[in-house]
Amino acid sequence: MKYDKLEVVDLCVCVVNNKHANDQAQEKEILKGVNLEINSDEVHAIMGPNGSGKSTLAASIAGAPGYKVTSGDIILTVDGKTQSLVDLTADERARAGIFLAQQSPTAVDGITLSNFLRTAKTAIDGVAPNIRTWIKELYDTMELLKMDKSFASRPLNVGFSGGEKKRAEILQLEILRPKFAILDETDSGLDVDALKTVCDGINRAKTDAKFGALLITHYTHILDYIKPDFVHVFANGEIVQSGDSTLAKKLETSGYEQYTK
Repeated sequence: MKYDKLEVVDLCVCVVNNKHANDQAQEKEILKGVNLEINSDEVHAIMGPNGSGKSTLAASIAGAPGYKVTSGDIILTVDGKTQSLVDLTADERARAGIFLAQQSPTAVDGITLSNFLRTAKTAIDGVAPNIRTWIKELYDTMELLKMDKSFASRPLNVGFSGGEKKRAEILQLEILRPKFAILDETDSGLDVDALKTVCDGINRAKTDAKFGALLITHYTHILDYIKPDFVHVFANGEIVQSGDSTLAKKLETSGYEQYTK
């Protein structure tokens, strides 16, 4: 069986700060040679202290603006076709099969959640979904995520609570069915019940689409619901240790101090 694959190869990334008074953009190196390989249907969890570069890795893979790849590569293989993502825009990466669930989802006024999702689905599939089956799939998935149907006609993330925004992100994940999902601190700000609902949605989506997942988190609680195949410790802009799910349990008691000295 051939697997789709996402490879991060010796990746170095700078964050480009806003211009200062002298009109010079400042760059700060964050990622310092990251190597990671994710096959379809695998879950890789990345854990580490604040400021270690975890979210920078997520943003760099997704093609978010403000992040400059100075060396290395990000390579996506889907259905036997291999391409570098480094020179692709964020929307081109999304169409290629990359999905990013953001730590702080952006509010977009003027476009409803339903219209946003249908437009994205059309861009990915190349054809607009049938309106009747589309509405049914949307409402059925929202019900599973315990989202009121009224959210479909509300502006994307405008006035949503933190938990509602995270549910809306996972709604997108279930509907769009990417090849690889980058989940950046999806558990942050969720209570116990909301966390279980969101994790159930991630597991459903993964079962249906069999995507590879990169799960970024500070805590082990989410890993009780989403079982990782691999756990990586991130510190000072690079992966410093890798192991199986037992590594996460060790981190729960030992913390990250040993990696930041």
